[in-house]
Amino acid sequence: MQHGNTADLSLAVGHQYTSLGTQPILCGSIPGLVPKQLRFCRNYVEIMPSVAEGVKIGIQECQHQFRGRRWNCTTINDLAIFGPVLDKATRESSFVHAIASAGVAFAVTRSCAEGSATICGCDTRHKGPPGEGWKWGGCSEDAEFGSMVSREFADARENRPDARSAMNRHNNEAGRMSIIDHMHLKCKCHGLSGSCEVKTCWWSQPDFRVIGDYLKDKYDSSSEMVVEKHRESRGWVETLRPKFAFFKPPMERDLVYYESSPNFCEPNPETGSFGTRDRICNVTSHGIDGCDLLCCGRGHNTRTEKRKEKCHCIFHWCCYVSCQECVRVYDVHTCK
Repeated sequence: MQHGNTADLSLAVGHQYTSLGTQPILCGSIPGLVPKQLRFCRNYVEIMPSVAEGVKIGIQECQHQFRGRRWNCTTINDLAIFGPVLDKATRESSFVHAIASAGVAFAVTRSCAEGSATICGCDTRHKGPPGEGWKWGGCSEDAEFGSMVSREFADARENRPDARSAMNRHNNEAGRMSIIDHMHLKCKCHGLSGSCEVKTCWWSQPDFRVIGDYLKDKYDSSSEMVVEKHRESRGWVETLRPKFAFFKPPMERDLVYYESSPNFCEPNPETGSFGTRDRICNVTSHGIDGCDLLCCGRGHNTRTEKRKEKCHCIFHWCCYVSCQECVRVYDVHTCK
């Protein structure tokens, strides 16, 4: 059974939407959409740029979180975005689906609160009574609407009765729940000279880095599953169960996978591994970003680099800063 292409195409909006903010959207011209996604695009055409932005910030966050790892969330310039990496049901795939789904929910929620679409706006349902010393004001972000959009779009192709669809649906939802779980009150002070006699507060999403850090922790503790087949009235159905009965079973907020990852040490077009040759490593670190582990025992090269930097900066009253330009020499270590 081929799962890979569909897994990749669920993230295909990334490169297709680079100019959506300035051009009318023709849903039929976006490659890789299944009929349900095409209908969604036509019904919600004005928030499709936010969907694209969400995938983009998800990918950027993935690259930040894995910048020092053997797999560094490398993207390629074609329809699949990640190439064959998502073909397998690995921990990397689980993270990509979670962070991309979270990104879509995040970007749609923010754009609605900013008033860039007429079909959505501020959240008026979850305010409750005001607190001591503050009252409701501003525009509370409607994370449930953003999550609904992400669910309708990202999960549209995950409707097969197989293990990969079950895994993708689970990890997509874990990503969306991370947004709702991290909603918090944001407040603004009012009063003479900012005395904060009165505060107005609203529900706000966190910075997306908080979501990335949280999901990276979920990646590090993700649960390995095994595939089980059941005969049902509609035919054979695959489900997932924990591989190790003595571990706590995964909850709905945990990430799950059922295939082992390649080691990503050497280039391998079949797995999508670019290898770690010429990657910059940290010679003082004993972690995965250190030259021993990142270079997979092959050793590393060292070269010196001269960089121009501002230095000896002085603040002048009032109000500017003057700096000199210094040339500093750095050692750069790269994997052999």
